[in-house]
Amino acid sequence: MWDKPALLNWIANLLYALSMVAVLYAVVYVVVHLPIFPLREVKVDGELHHVSREQVKLIVAKHLKGNFFTLDLINARNAFEKLPWARNVSVRRRWPDKLEVVIEEHEALARWGSTALVNKQGELFHAASGSDLPVFYGPDNGVIEVASQYDSLNKVLQSAKLQAATLALTPRRAWQITTTNGMVLELGRVEMQPRLEKFANIYSSILVRLNKKITYVDLRYPSGFAVRKPTEALNTEKENVTSVEGNQQAAGVANTKQRDLNVTKNSATQNNATQKRKGTVT
Repeated sequence: MWDKPALLNWIANLLYALSMVAVLYAVVYVVVHLPIFPLREVKVDGELHHVSREQVKLIVAKHLKGNFFTLDLINARNAFEKLPWARNVSVRRRWPDKLEVVIEEHEALARWGSTALVNKQGELFHAASGSDLPVFYGPDNGVIEVASQYDSLNKVLQSAKLQAATLALTPRRAWQITTTNGMVLELGRVEMQPRLEKFANIYSSILVRLNKKITYVDLRYPSGFAVRKPTEALNTEKENVTSVEGNQQAAGVANTKQRDLNVTKNSATQNNATQKRKGTVT
């Protein structure tokens, strides 16, 4: 081998190249891990209404490890996405010492039963909210369907100065609305919006003027709808009828007693008159 200059040159070049790679790697490793490239600023952008400054500080302290070069951006993004109100998160470096984080928050549209919240994209998320939100009910695969129907149906109700408190989709794909004033509207499975529009027009022009509370409306008829009044009102009417009948019966008894008293008095008067006539004859 020693008598082969070409082979020796090839080996020498290989060793030289390996040594240069090792030196370069060592320099890069030392430079990257030296504290001369620390992250000095984490900038959080986005329309934030629920993500707090304290939550951001906690994530920075617990999950953002390393300097400008060694920070794992994927882990950083995953940490911010664990925030309850964070829907989408993007993370990027800005030379020389800044990390930019853009957070898109969920916009709560309603509650999904008592288990979660629904955003405007029809996605479920778990967070705490004190807002007065409508409540959706339905099968697990019906979240997007219910959320997409809510806006159009609620706009029809608002034209009659009503507001949806709950919107339910049954397993048979039938729709039901409960308004904030306690009125239940059965819409059925087809032509929900035309049926609701017909009811809203009649409600705002006629029914609301009657000043009668309505508890249930069945809109599943092809050419009309059925309205149910409160049970309390029916009971009150029955009580009024019973009271009237009782008063009539009491008045009848009083009249009977009065007639009996008058008959007795008349009989006594007649008897006295007869005795006087007998005395005169004698």
